[in-house]
Amino acid sequence: MPHDGSMKGTSAMTPNGSLLKRSMRIAGHRTSLALEQEFWGALEKIARARGTSLPVLIASIDETRAKGSPDASLASAVRVFVLENRI
Repeated sequence: MPHDGSMKGTSAMTPNGSLLKRSMRIAGHRTSLALEQEFWGALEKIARARGTSLPVLIASIDETRAKGSPDASLASAVRVFVLENRI
């Protein structure tokens, strides 16, 4: 899945449960993803453990989501992925 691996977001601390929106390019398309800081942190740990970048990991989650549950939101698919792959 082609992508440029770029990702932008704010590094400001957010209260527990607050959404943090990050923008990235997935499969050549710009998208924004809003997740709680706790999910971003867990997703970053998973990416590091797998030796990959966050955009590459999210692109993989998106590809799996599109095949299995195309009507599900990317944010929901990412949260489920994190819960299934907790480190």
